[in-house]
Amino acid sequence: MPGRGRSSFTKRQKEHTRQQKQRDKAERRSQRKTEEPLGTSSDSSELDLDELQRHAAEQAALFQIGADDGDISSIPREPSREETES
Repeated sequence: MPGRGRSSFTKRQKEHTRQQKQRDKAERRSQRKTEEPLGTSSDSSELDLDELQRHAAEQAALFQIGADDGDISSIPREPSREETES
């Protein structure tokens, strides 16, 4: 069986590559845990939150969200099939 040796070799190579990737990934993971995250300061997070809230308020005003939506009769609707067939 001539193909037997080659497939074993490639399987071992694939397994070795897979294990190396796992080791690299674990090393990166541990390195991230030891490093201090960049966005941990409370001042920057509060600033970001304030900015997001201001932007959301501007968008809501732009699209008039929160306005009286109780009257939906002004919204055009398509005629249903039953109305068009009779």
